[in-house]
Amino acid sequence: MPGKIEGKRRREHQKMRWLVGITNAMDMNLGKLQKMDILFPYVKENVEEYLQAHWEEEECQQDVRLLRKQAEEDSHLDGAVPIPAASGNGADDPQWMIQAVVDNVYWQMSLDRKTTALKQLQGHMWRAAFKAGHMKAEFFEDVVPAVRKWREAGMKVYVYSSGSVEAQKLLFGHSTEGDILELVDGHFDTKIGHKVESESYQKIASSIGCSTNNILFLTDVSREASAAEEAGVHVAVVVRPGNAGLTDDEKTHFSLITSFSELYLPSST
Repeated sequence: MPGKIEGKRRREHQKMRWLVGITNAMDMNLGKLQKMDILFPYVKENVEEYLQAHWEEEECQQDVRLLRKQAEEDSHLDGAVPIPAASGNGADDPQWMIQAVVDNVYWQMSLDRKTTALKQLQGHMWRAAFKAGHMKAEFFEDVVPAVRKWREAGMKVYVYSSGSVEAQKLLFGHSTEGDILELVDGHFDTKIGHKVESESYQKIASSIGCSTNNILFLTDVSREASAAEEAGVHVAVVVRPGNAGLTDDEKTHFSLITSFSELYLPSST
């Protein structure tokens, strides 16, 4: 059995050897600061306090307007939580409105939704937390050294995530290894399209002036991998502790890696 595993891994490496001298779009699942463990719970625990502290600020009001618009679009969904317009009840309005927003955020997060409105508010909350030093991003130990090597080899690195561009920059700008934003050539989020839609990858390729055939996408989600492949993008599925499991067919179909160091540089060909 060990021999078969090693043989399979060698074939995967040979396949990737010629894929990695190119523009890379990377998933946000790069580190130990897991959204489910730290980032999302932070939002749930602090959203009401955050809204109370920033309610009068224009940025916060923009977030609320976007959430209200999303709530209107969701009105046909079972259990949807509305965010009514101000009632005109004077001093009672702010707390009444804040509670409506909090309830809507809880509802969306309970369904693991990734709407632009929700991601925008979450991103603003994380920005405040990172800048205050309440959180730092910790990447898997293989990530930063590998990305540095790719950059030195002339490759470009892009991040495509369901998390907002602002949230992405916060993670890379406030890590346990310092500010590593310089390692990233660009950022994409759901404003360009959802990660399970093949058109999103075509739009990214067009945006960066690159053929989809010259892009390697790293992800831990099989549906995203399938969408990228449909667009003509090369794919490797990253297997990390705590990630969702893959079916036997997915394990056979996709190239699998457990570390970024397993991707060959062009110089190794």
